[in-house]
Amino acid sequence: MTTDELRIQIPAGGWVVGTVRTPADGAPRAVLVIHPATAVPERLYTSFAEYLAANGYAAVTYDYRGTGRSGSPRDHRGLRMRDWMADDVPAVAAWARPRFGDVPQLAVGHSIGGHALALGHGSRGLAAFVTVASHAGVTATIPDRAERARVGLVLRAVGPAAARVLGYVPGRRLGLGEDMPAAAMLEWSRWSRLPGYFFDDPTLRAAEEAARVTGDVLAFGFTDDPWATPAQIDAITDRLTGARVERRTWSPADGGVERIGHTGFFRRGLRDTLWPQLLAWCDARVEDAPAQKDGTVSLRARKPRR
Repeated sequence: MTTDELRIQIPAGGWVVGTVRTPADGAPRAVLVIHPATAVPERLYTSFAEYLAANGYAAVTYDYRGTGRSGSPRDHRGLRMRDWMADDVPAVAAWARPRFGDVPQLAVGHSIGGHALALGHGSRGLAAFVTVASHAGVTATIPDRAERARVGLVLRAVGPAAARVLGYVPGRRLGLGEDMPAAAMLEWSRWSRLPGYFFDDPTLRAAEEAARVTGDVLAFGFTDDPWATPAQIDAITDRLTGARVERRTWSPADGGVERIGHTGFFRRGLRDTLWPQLLAWCDARVEDAPAQKDGTVSLRARKPRR
């Protein structure tokens, strides 16, 4: 495969930095953008992106502004979670759309990346999209009492306090992943206390936006995820009333591993078990997808699904 760095200037300010991996022959049959989870570094998605490139896809990974390689969280302290969803996700999708010619475009959204797609950000023109462990992150719904208390402490006390004092949140020290902007933490903290998560935030019009989403959606989670329970994943997908949603829940045994959790799907241990299942689902949508060319749609020759 070929690997290149991408840098996308965001109209609202700042840059998104990421990586493009393409098949060795330079002729991908589709492009798939991976929209990351909150405070999860781009490098988590490297092995999965390489797997996609080895199977004929152009794969795009990146960090949200104010995280990882896309700028200091201090310099982006005013960035909210909604800004990642409404600005970064569509910008990367728009960058990828004309880069690979007349091929279908798909997306995988991990956690908040899936939220963005479910609210219609970056989903225009997609052949289909997948959400991974993308749930309504209401702290009160976490089943394990100790984990619920730990997350509540971070999201309601320690994280917001650090955000106000430091102007950013030291996510690495708090076990949240990458350091992140202050405003993102404060918004996350507020949403986590609402019974309907961001659907209860009247400034987002989230239910209305989700109802506009159409097309094929695969939404899956894992039995050992301490946060994204099936009910909380359904709290997102139930809002996709205009889409054709397929729901799956996998166990570590299904993947032949001891643990998957909230981030483990993208680790190499699932390369021969669960990754091929996701690839097969995407392949079927690629085969059926209309081709986009110069902003118009032309019908691609359809092949029977495997």
